[in-house]
Amino acid sequence: MNASKLFVAGMAFSMSATAFAAGAHDGGHGHGATSGEPGKASEASRTITVEMYDNYYEPEEISVKPGETVRFVVENKGNLVHEFNVGTPDMHEAHQEEMMMMVEHGIIQGGKLNHDMMNMDMGNGHSMKHDDPNSVLLEPGQSKEVIWKFSDKGNIEFACNVPGHYQAGMYGEVNFE
Repeated sequence: MNASKLFVAGMAFSMSATAFAAGAHDGGHGHGATSGEPGKASEASRTITVEMYDNYYEPEEISVKPGETVRFVVENKGNLVHEFNVGTPDMHEAHQEEMMMMVEHGIIQGGKLNHDMMNMDMGNGHSMKHDDPNSVLLEPGQSKEVIWKFSDKGNIEFACNVPGHYQAGMYGEVNFE
């Protein structure tokens, strides 16, 4: 990673919690209900590989058809922990508060995740497992799948909600055909 990208990533990571205080939170990670629903692998019409770098995606946008099920193979090729999360901009804004809590509690540690802390009770029966079907949180070098069925046309994007990453431009558009 060159010095300018490292500087941008460091600055984005060090932003204060107040930058993420907008929006209400309804509880639970990955509120993707308005963006679709978990898909079945047997119904996937195609596979899209998404590579995550510090702080951008390849590809930067995707096109889908309403009702289409897509299998995403998500690979973290960056040096930091990154997320791939399918949802609306409002959902991402609300989810960023939870992700800030993950940093504040030592769960996200730059390029590492504290897996033991992810299972810790955060109150009201919530944990920080980050196991929702529309999202994966990956350490550098990791790869996982998301299988998602897109609903009717809407304002949908995929994004990394690790503090500062979305603000640094780590999001992509979902275009409906």
